[in-house]
Amino acid sequence: MILLAVLFLCFISSYSASVKGHTTGLSLNNDRLYKLTYSTEVFLDRGKGKQEDSVGYRISSNVDVILLWRNPDGDDDQLIQITMKDVNVENVNEQRGEKSIFKGKNPPKIIRKENLEALQRPVLLHLVHGKVKEFYSYPNEPVAIENLKRGLASLFQMQLSSGTTNEVDISGDCKVTYQAHQDKVTKIKALDSCKIERSGFTTSNQVLGVTSKATSVTTYKIEDSFVIAVFAEETHAFRMNFLQTIAGNIVSKQKLELKTTEAGPRLIPEKQVAAVIKAVDSEYRALPIVGQNFQSECKGCPSLAEHWQSTRKHLQPDNLSKAEAVRSFLAFIQHLRTARREEILQILKAESKEVLPQLVDAVTSAQTSDSLDAILDFLDFKSDSSVILQERFLYACGFASHPDEELLRALISKFKGSFGSNDIRETVMIIAGALVRKLCQNEGCKLKAVVEAKKLILGGLERAEKKEDTMMYLLSLKNALLPEGIPLLLKYAEAGEGPISHLATTTLQRYDVRFITDEVKKTLNRIYHQNRKVHEKTVRTTAATIILNNNPSYMEVKNILLSIGELPKEMNKYMLAVVQDILRFEMPASKMVRRVLKEMVIHNYDRFSKSGSSSAYTGYIERAPHSASTYSLDILYSGSGILRRSNLNIFQYIGKANLHSSQVVIEAQGLEALIAATPDEGEENLDSYAGMSAILFDVQLRPVTFFNGYSDLMSKMLSASGDPVSVVKGLILLIDHSQELQLQSGLKANMDVQGGLAIDISGAMEFSLWYRESKTRVKNRVALAIVGSITVDSSFVKAGLEISAETEAGLEFISTVQFSQYPFLVCMQMDKDGVPFRQFETKYERLSTGRGYVSRRRKESLVAGSEFPLHQENSDMCKVVFAPEPESSSGGWF
Repeated sequence: MILLAVLFLCFISSYSASVKGHTTGLSLNNDRLYKLTYSTEVFLDRGKGKQEDSVGYRISSNVDVILLWRNPDGDDDQLIQITMKDVNVENVNEQRGEKSIFKGKNPPKIIRKENLEALQRPVLLHLVHGKVKEFYSYPNEPVAIENLKRGLASLFQMQLSSGTTNEVDISGDCKVTYQAHQDKVTKIKALDSCKIERSGFTTSNQVLGVTSKATSVTTYKIEDSFVIAVFAEETHAFRMNFLQTIAGNIVSKQKLELKTTEAGPRLIPEKQVAAVIKAVDSEYRALPIVGQNFQSECKGCPSLAEHWQSTRKHLQPDNLSKAEAVRSFLAFIQHLRTARREEILQILKAESKEVLPQLVDAVTSAQTSDSLDAILDFLDFKSDSSVILQERFLYACGFASHPDEELLRALISKFKGSFGSNDIRETVMIIAGALVRKLCQNEGCKLKAVVEAKKLILGGLERAEKKEDTMMYLLSLKNALLPEGIPLLLKYAEAGEGPISHLATTTLQRYDVRFITDEVKKTLNRIYHQNRKVHEKTVRTTAATIILNNNPSYMEVKNILLSIGELPKEMNKYMLAVVQDILRFEMPASKMVRRVLKEMVIHNYDRFSKSGSSSAYTGYIERAPHSASTYSLDILYSGSGILRRSNLNIFQYIGKANLHSSQVVIEAQGLEALIAATPDEGEENLDSYAGMSAILFDVQLRPVTFFNGYSDLMSKMLSASGDPVSVVKGLILLIDHSQELQLQSGLKANMDVQGGLAIDISGAMEFSLWYRESKTRVKNRVALAIVGSITVDSSFVKAGLEISAETEAGLEFISTVQFSQYPFLVCMQMDKDGVPFRQFETKYERLSTGRGYVSRRRKESLVAGSEFPLHQENSDMCKVVFAPEPESSSGGWF
């Protein structure tokens, strides 16, 4: 043990200092050469901790350390020289055997001769009280090689006393905590506190987001009061929030051990460190010890045009229902993000009209300055000949995963210009509202473009003279959800005409519970109970729903329940169904409703036995311990049996976060004259109208009109084909997470998760006077693909792990009403098709010279189709009136 103490004398920070009573760090002895062994290894897996299932590599070397200079005025101010020797690279997975990419290759072949020479050039480290003051190296060395030396040098920074402080090392400026023990000192680095310039972005909504976790622990082993070894371990893990099979793990380890000491060079007798460095080698330069960014060269890589030629066949219209189309879409976005404006513009101008909409989706989703400039140069908003392309561009902007101020500024500029299509003008304003909300969610509410957009939306709504403009600004506010817009919404909800009043109330419905104050609910109560004016049923029922979903008081619930029985027939039935749905699904208001129902004057047979066909129902699509997916369907009919409103919603929940995945609303009004029926109260003068509105992934889209006015209705009834009208169709970048990580070993890592879908939501409304029957149909078709990848790059060898999943799915809702008698017969059906679910795993290791190892796995399963109850009073009458539906659908007449 005495011999060991002599050999290890005065190595890292405690070679001349014990743990107790000494607060400085590294202090080397004069005239000694310290010989150490060093290794850093990294492996990637799916978080299962099995090294045999991982990919990665190990870099090892011998290390010589000498003390060049010590400040004559203080022992804790010193300059040391660190030199790596005998560098080697090998697999961490010892089972690779003959498949090892390093087999038969020596270090100069693996690392390349010039890189190896740079790696083995010494670096100088100026330490003051154990902390790095300056890092000196040779200029113009490859950044990736310099980072490896920074990773080794950072291990020499430490202190022997417990406490929390900030240190600057290869990871950046980080908060670190030291814990001193008798036989070791532990340094815990808070990686989430590190300040370092690295690119990255993520999706703001947590349901579509990624959870990542990082840890760093370095242990300085002490024996007989001396440090004899350093062990560091850093981990980075990620997982998708709603699909936790998309997960990955990076483990990076460093080990530095003292082997022996021997006689070394004498100290350089200078008073200033600058003179010492000049004496050693005037070529040395002070460089940041913080890791620097680099990009690996891509030799012989295809151009953007070549990538597009291999991609475009998968994006033909006939292929969009396949997951392969989404995979190709995601891959091409990555190439677009490194492309120049001229390259992008060139392929846009050369593409055919069949594939061009999909190319516009991809270019817009790339979300770079070059891609935005290219698409804005390509599209002519003054022309009505490219309306489809303009609409696809705008919707892709609305779904942008990480929009910036530049994009919003571009839309504001376009809105102030002229348009060939008024529909596109409206869509620009609607999407601007969506961008305002996303930027505010990312703490960008004070950006100039956001402030200007807010003024544009609120000012436009306040001064709008045309009904169409009022509707446009309300739809924009429905996306922006500005708290300062609530007074305007209340004004339009209570005093506006039918469609405007209804849109204002549905906009209020989207606000968070904290914004639905007592003052807001006073107005909503006046609307529901018609204290000041008569309102349409759609407006009144929406007002009641907002009250019931936002912490209703005892009297608010009581007054709503007392109104049941005094309302028009179908509204009676609808409100009764809403209350029963709250109780059955255990919604937040259910406790208050049960409390009120204890009063016999409210809870009686007369009130709860109202007949009708309107309904409201909520159920689970999927339910798991950490997540849930729900659907809700409410249908309101007029007293004559004609559909007034059908509202289908799908929500996704992860913990306390939620995502309004989709909403499809079909509305109709003013159709009573066709069957010589009497309109309900407040709806006597409504124009004939039917249309559809949709929310997709929290973004309100521009509504679609089936017909507007009696003459338009009659012409479309005579020429109707029954074909559905598309509400939204295209490719959407839904999940977009990217992290560039500086590992403390000096290696560069990347974590990326992208998810996209090809979507087609369509709807149709059929009306037959002959059969006295109406039918509404909403169809959702999607193909989804999610790709998660982690890579670690040293510039001469790269390891990666890719985990992906894909599926194709469909959801269809059909509602048929026969109004030849009262109560009329209603058949509602909703089904989810059987869903193929495929998962893939690809692991690889690859040398910069081209040699590589790849392992692939695939797993496929079929998720059976599902039937969803749509009402609380199911029966089998559907089978009597119509031909039986397929077994995968759920239906019932009631």
